[in-house]
Amino acid sequence: QVQLVESGGGLVQPGGSLRVSCVASGSIFRINAAGWYRQAPGKQRELVATDTGGGAPNYADSVKGRFTISRDNAKNTVYLQMNSLKPEDTAVYYCYLDLTLTNFRRDNYWGQGTQVTVSS
Repeated sequence: QVQLVESGGGLVQPGGSLRVSCVASGSIFRINAAGWYRQAPGKQRELVATDTGGGAPNYADSVKGRFTISRDNAKNTVYLQMNSLKPEDTAVYYCYLDLTLTNFRRDNYWGQGTQVTVSS
């Protein structure tokens, strides 16, 4: 059984910063890849950032230079540092993990989402 718990969302003024976290617990052997997605009201879920571990992270054009994805494999935790936030960044942010479990089964998991609101 694997659980993903997100935290760190909230209300921030334009130009501010937030860091959201995603902690995975359970019988985890390895994080193969990680990603952050977001969904704004009335819009489809979109990719924000991915880290496959095999090269440089990939970012949506709208967040390049402002957002940074990182992970602490020892803590099974993935972060999204968001700087210079804009009102259009307002959305529910979801983490996504591609995991290998201790039984060597590989599967994908989603967090429950955390609300980020950018407003003055």
